[in-house]
Amino acid sequence: MARLARTAGLTDVQQEILSTVRGFVDKEIIPVATELEHRDEYPQAIVDGLRELGLFGLMIPEEYGGLGESLLTYALCVEEIARGWMSVSGIINTHFIVAYMIKQHGTPEQKEYFLPRMAAGEVRGAFSMSEPALGSDVSAITSKAVRAGDGDGDYVLDGQKMWLTNGGSSTLVAVLVKSDEGHPEGTAPHKSMTTFLVEKEPGFGEVRPGLTIPGKIDKMGYKGVDTTEMIMDGLRVPADRVLGGVTGRGFYQMMDGVEVGRVNVAARGCGVAQRAFELGVSYAQQRHTFGKPIAQHQAIQFKLAEMATKVEAAHAMMVNAARKKDSGERNDLEAGMAKYLASEYCKEVVEDAFRIHGGYGFSKEYEIERLYREAPMLLIGEGTAEIQKMIIGRRLLEEYRVQG
Repeated sequence: MARLARTAGLTDVQQEILSTVRGFVDKEIIPVATELEHRDEYPQAIVDGLRELGLFGLMIPEEYGGLGESLLTYALCVEEIARGWMSVSGIINTHFIVAYMIKQHGTPEQKEYFLPRMAAGEVRGAFSMSEPALGSDVSAITSKAVRAGDGDGDYVLDGQKMWLTNGGSSTLVAVLVKSDEGHPEGTAPHKSMTTFLVEKEPGFGEVRPGLTIPGKIDKMGYKGVDTTEMIMDGLRVPADRVLGGVTGRGFYQMMDGVEVGRVNVAARGCGVAQRAFELGVSYAQQRHTFGKPIAQHQAIQFKLAEMATKVEAAHAMMVNAARKKDSGERNDLEAGMAKYLASEYCKEVVEDAFRIHGGYGFSKEYEIERLYREAPMLLIGEGTAEIQKMIIGRRLLEEYRVQG
């Protein structure tokens, strides 16, 4: 194990899981990631391997067939996987957010129905908040659910959602919509939102009556994983697919899931930064200028020192945020800080590794070119840096409120 980004206090089981995942990443992901990424090809063999390792059930309780591990264990696994190829960590992230939301907020029937199959990787999750006309302003959601008029208790969902990771490959989508039922006009927007558990067939086009997944969005980076829109037009959903069985709680359920997601994005930033440092420190010892390896030039050593310090600092904040959530404490401050710092530092470490590679960093033959296109996604995923700073600032004012 490398010197950087070590985690103290892990159990033997956690260490064994991480060792297994790291071995899988080194053997099965890193050798093929760049080729698959350039083809924008879904990494089916890798996903099958993760399923065989039991990673789709990592945080799902043992009573539902999962491993019952902590958020910390999950975040450290994500860090390792993102070190190999960030897109793969995205494939399991949305799955885990949905599984976590069902575990925390689902009815007993919903847990029994979904969690065992999610643990086995038979049901794959995606979640959806964003829409074409909004980004981080969740209160501006226009998609809505209304009771069907035929008295059978179903809801009818209409609207367009955006930026669904795993939108095509998933078979279950947790979707946030407005539902005014039981909420008088003038109710705060966040109190009139509901999360629906929508089952569908994998693929593109009309995947069930009233639900269309148009196709993959072509992206600068973060390829391989399918990112899509979702169009609901008269989509009928039974009342027993309201998460938790009660309308109006969707916003809180989603925000709880997003806290897990922000720790995940921080872990991804840590993993990508680690890989960029590995590539930079390796290349610096092989490339010669002026009669010696460039690693012996002080300018490059300074870069390596700064990169390593950022890798270490981001990892420490990510671990702290995960442990806080595991302890049952509120961690929105720590998760926001970790996500903000790790994504910013990731971008900077990747750029320094890119600079160390010189002209070769611009070539698709070198892995750093892929990382350079992937890092920007972390600056906007699960809330932009600006949103994180708003959250951090508000929480600090709560904690340090002046009395009198």
